[in-house]
Amino acid sequence: MLGIRRGHRIETERLTLRLPQNSDYPAWSGLRESSADFLHPWDPIWSPDHLTRRAFTNRVAWSARSASDGSALPLMLIRREDQTLVGAITLDNVRRGPAQAGTLGYWVGQPFARQGFMREAILGLTHHAFTVMDLSRLEAACLPENAPSRGVLEKCGFKYEGVAQSYLQIAGRWRNHVLYSNLRNDRRGRTGAR
Repeated sequence: MLGIRRGHRIETERLTLRLPQNSDYPAWSGLRESSADFLHPWDPIWSPDHLTRRAFTNRVAWSARSASDGSALPLMLIRREDQTLVGAITLDNVRRGPAQAGTLGYWVGQPFARQGFMREAILGLTHHAFTVMDLSRLEAACLPENAPSRGVLEKCGFKYEGVAQSYLQIAGRWRNHVLYSNLRNDRRGRTGAR
């Protein structure tokens, strides 16, 4: 399923995951704007300048710095067959030392939901995080009622760990989130039986 990984580029069956570029702005802003009603129930409130070119330029610069210093890996999901942006995924809050962990966040545009793109991206980034970045633990959180997000995490091998009270502000109010994790050498739920 996974192809060649070069630097900060991950190839999956249908997608190229890569750092954002300034030339992505029209596709990114268009997809975010057209998917706003679909994304708002799950997102923090967007800043007034969220969809501006300047904000996107700052995002591109932050992405390059973060990837370079190893603190985050923010990637666009590009469908290879036609170079269409379908969403984004970020491995953020990368902690080294004894933790060797990071946190996943992701979104997919409404026209591309329920087509397996996010599953493919999560699997690709998880493989990259464990084999290339040498992380040991990936974490993700979502709203309890976000069944599609919970489902994709579970299909990608993430396991439910519990509830974080008032974890993030979503749609303007503090919300509890369900927590999931994926461990490089996960033995949870396994027995010695073969």
